[in-house]
Amino acid sequence: METLQRTANRGSISTGGYDIDNSLKMEADNSESMTRTPSSSGNRKTWTLSFWFKRTELGAAVRLFEAWDGSTGTSALFTDADLFILDLTAGGNYFTSSAVFRDTSAWYHFVIRVDTTQGTASERARVYVNGSELAGSWNSNIGQNTDLTWNQNVVHYLGVFHLSGNFANGYYAEVINVDGTSLAPTEFGEFDADSGIWKPKAYTGSYGTNGFYLDFESSGSLGADSSGNGHTWTLNNITSADQATDTPTNNFCTLNQVMLTQANTVISQGATSLFSTGASGNTVVGTIGVSRGKWYWEFKHISTGGTAYWSAIGYTSSESTDSTQTAGGGSGYPSHVALLPNGGTYSNGTIFSYKFNTFLANDIAGVALDMDNGDMYLYKNGTIQNSGNPIFTSIGDFAMPVGSVYLNGCGGYFNFGGFTSYTPASPATDENGYGTFEYAPPSGYYALCTKNLAEYG
Repeated sequence: METLQRTANRGSISTGGYDIDNSLKMEADNSESMTRTPSSSGNRKTWTLSFWFKRTELGAAVRLFEAWDGSTGTSALFTDADLFILDLTAGGNYFTSSAVFRDTSAWYHFVIRVDTTQGTASERARVYVNGSELAGSWNSNIGQNTDLTWNQNVVHYLGVFHLSGNFANGYYAEVINVDGTSLAPTEFGEFDADSGIWKPKAYTGSYGTNGFYLDFESSGSLGADSSGNGHTWTLNNITSADQATDTPTNNFCTLNQVMLTQANTVISQGATSLFSTGASGNTVVGTIGVSRGKWYWEFKHISTGGTAYWSAIGYTSSESTDSTQTAGGGSGYPSHVALLPNGGTYSNGTIFSYKFNTFLANDIAGVALDMDNGDMYLYKNGTIQNSGNPIFTSIGDFAMPVGSVYLNGCGGYFNFGGFTSYTPASPATDENGYGTFEYAPPSGYYALCTKNLAEYG
């Protein structure tokens, strides 16, 4: 079965001057969702829904959108097998993708294009991903001129199955509903001339009666509609802290869900939280690796019980970067290095001398990775450690952020700049204005995001 990746927006791209500044982080553990009930019905036969979504957790049913009248509904979802389904009539007429969606490093752009007035059955409902029509099959085609629940004056949901479960895990960006028109994906995006990557562009058309545009730019009103229609959504367990700067035009590093091999290791909160819930643990890496440039990220300890490693994992050109080696703890791989909260350092399966102060709960570690010289520096609550000398040298030819947790309750929150579960007291960005950190990155060090990679990576 195909894993859809071809033109996924995961790399450094030129956006031609159009930028999406914010996204909305959704987390199932927090039961986060949004709802809205239109005051009157719009066009239930013809409409277009466009949205960007970045997955952060896999293997669980996720309801992306739904309109429900109490007995039937129209919805879009991921299954627990990571397939995409467009369900027009609550199981009566539904489309299932051939591809699975398991790339947690990428933003996917979905366009759902519906016009049940069409005489040709295959043209009544179509799904596009990253600019191309999605391959799959219908259990039964929708009948001509069928009225659907989408755009009806019934409750509409974002990120939940009518408030009873299947909460979404991931980031939403640029959510647009056009009531009364069936539109091609080229109204919302285009292929980059240099890279071939599908990228967003400004939508300039009309929205129709129940149309809306959620850009998530106001942290104090994340449900605000920017279409001009004033169709504000109600927030459920969502706060201003759920606004993110990880977007399709500046994709930030997160923790890689694909790396998990232990059921008792939990990645959550927009793939920035890492905790162990049992006696064993797991090593995971970030979704962005680097071979040159200078990079910065943070890790906030929540519990120092057990063992928590955090820093970077490096590889020489002769080493493999597959998940079995990474998850194996690094023994035999001389460039696998990590930092321990008790002040120790770990390399090649051995704990070495204490080079810095002990990290306690709520302390924040700052990691400054210099891939141009192969060095890594450590900061504790903004103060450089080891007398200003590198904690590690000779990192390798290629490196990624790494985290490892062991024993129940051990873990904390990573901050790569796009989103974090802790709210910085004095937010700071890198010198390019990217990322939101507790402490300003050292001069010349940058957040792990695609705009910075395009310049320095």
